[in-house]
Amino acid sequence: MNKQLTIVEIKKRLSNSQVSQEDLTEFAHDKRKGVQIALRRYVHQQMREKERKEAFEQRMSIEHSFWEKKLNYVAGVDEVGRGPLAGPVVAAAVILPHDFNLIEVNDSKQLTEVTREKLYDLIIEQAVSVAVGVVDSSIIDEINIYEATRVAMKEAVETLSHRPNQLIVDAMQIDVSLPQLRLIKADAKSASVAAASIVAKVYRDHLMRFYAQLYPGYGFEHNDGYGTKQHLQGLKNQGICEIHRRSFEPVKSLIIN
Repeated sequence: MNKQLTIVEIKKRLSNSQVSQEDLTEFAHDKRKGVQIALRRYVHQQMREKERKEAFEQRMSIEHSFWEKKLNYVAGVDEVGRGPLAGPVVAAAVILPHDFNLIEVNDSKQLTEVTREKLYDLIIEQAVSVAVGVVDSSIIDEINIYEATRVAMKEAVETLSHRPNQLIVDAMQIDVSLPQLRLIKADAKSASVAAASIVAKVYRDHLMRFYAQLYPGYGFEHNDGYGTKQHLQGLKNQGICEIHRRSFEPVKSLIIN
């Protein structure tokens, strides 16, 4: 029966994963070049999917290790916006459910904008709790970016609707009385931190698009406040605006001059 299928029908069956082991065996013996190409593509896609699932399970392993100890509320914490010349630093804290299975959730820097936006909505919908902390440029100038980041992280953690039993933090120590596992590049090692990195990134991107309307000419909608050529040209043409970090160069030198 399978030998009577056209190449188009075989491709459709493979693409929809409506295929049995018997089908795959039949297709493997089909001498038509188009069938063999489609079969190789299917096998490659299946291997990729298996690798993605295994990588996701690895990113969930830290959470599972805490859940096994009855620490049911594990919050991943991450931040974005330490390097820009303008705008706030934003931190997010996310507590995932035990059955969380969005395998695409990874370090936000590894994802496209479209994927981040899609996952942001799904994380908000599925998470046990999500909270965001925002510290604006004036506070950053007052207490420095490192301390401002810690304040944003603390705000995010303390705003969660459920008090965490355990925190997983990307490299920093938060000033809260909760157990903290600090990991370098935690957003690539922990699904909770990866989810927090996505929430923080998308939240800040939305803020910067809003600021782009208030303060046009700097390209905030494209550069998120980083020192791109367009942004630096805007500084040269218009000077600084309300959300620029006056303690950061070259903004600081523009004020002095």
